[in-house]
Amino acid sequence: MTPLRVDFHLLDRQIVDLAGRKVGKVDDVELETGDDGQLRVTALLAGQIALGRRIGGGFGRWLAAVAGRLRTEETPAPLRIPFDHVADVSSHITLSLRVEVLDEPPLETWLREHVIGRIPGARDARQ
Repeated sequence: MTPLRVDFHLLDRQIVDLAGRKVGKVDDVELETGDDGQLRVTALLAGQIALGRRIGGGFGRWLAAVAGRLRTEETPAPLRIPFDHVADVSSHITLSLRVEVLDEPPLETWLREHVIGRIPGARDARQ
């Protein structure tokens, strides 16, 4: 496999499932040191928690905290997609699975229930 540059090939790229549906964007990556001492990507991280941690500073902490409040888990974590599920890296990241098998980002759930769902006719739009 051709070496990947995290900053050029992965970060901020759109993630799509095998049917071409958008999953999100790569907000951070998880790295591991192999037996040979080389770093390898083990997972793609998506969501406001990952983005907030990557940005850092006051705004990054605020972004991660707001996203964390929307989660029901005791220790909120970003959407983690194991790199084994990446089928192709090009102008976007294509997964080898469907979006339905992944956890839905909590901000999207909250926005759908509390904002989009309150727009007249929004619930009929899916039909």
